[in-house]
Amino acid sequence: MPHVLGRGFGNEQFVRIERGRFMMGSALDADNPPHEVTLSRDFWLQTTPVTQAQWKEVMGTEPSQFGGDDLRPVEHVSWDDIQDFLRALAVATGRAYRLPTDAEWEYACRAGTTGDLKGDLDKLAWYKGNSGGTTQPVATRPPNAWGLYDMHGLICEWVQDQYSPLTTARITDPQGAPFGTTRVIRGGSWFNNAIIARSAPRGSLNPTTRSNLNGFRLLRIT
Repeated sequence: MPHVLGRGFGNEQFVRIERGRFMMGSALDADNPPHEVTLSRDFWLQTTPVTQAQWKEVMGTEPSQFGGDDLRPVEHVSWDDIQDFLRALAVATGRAYRLPTDAEWEYACRAGTTGDLKGDLDKLAWYKGNSGGTTQPVATRPPNAWGLYDMHGLICEWVQDQYSPLTTARITDPQGAPFGTTRVIRGGSWFNNAIIARSAPRGSLNPTTRSNLNGFRLLRIT
């Protein structure tokens, strides 16, 4: 049986992202102004958001409000719920996982591009203008240059960082604020307008928040 993106946690579900330097942020986003970021380590990022099939395989539950297709992204999961998933997945697979940092996520989303968006959003992403008011199966829009699907639109993605406004300072391997009450979300969703689906916009939510706008993708550590 051929491998299917969004089922299981094999090597085919991840892409190696090589270390590098990039300009993070946009002049359009006050809390994420353009600034130089260096990522000093390679990392393995999931090619798609975590799907309902993958969540059910690990947790045995179905939290999503848009069911009916196991290859739709899991949603209605909080940042705190995801930490439980990460622990259970580590036990099940013998490998360690976490959420990408804010900077890792944007670096991967940009895939070597500059500016606010590369290409025609109607062709690249599911967003308010074309989603039909619901999520869609993952990997049904083209991948970016690094083989990652659905970085723009489809589902907002929780990342690791606690939220704080960013500055124009150069930084290496940023980890987010050392303390805070909210976590960063990225990427825009099936519900959001095109301006939110750009590479740079950041949102923040209480880590206990559950919404059908929010899901996540994995970063594999080992």
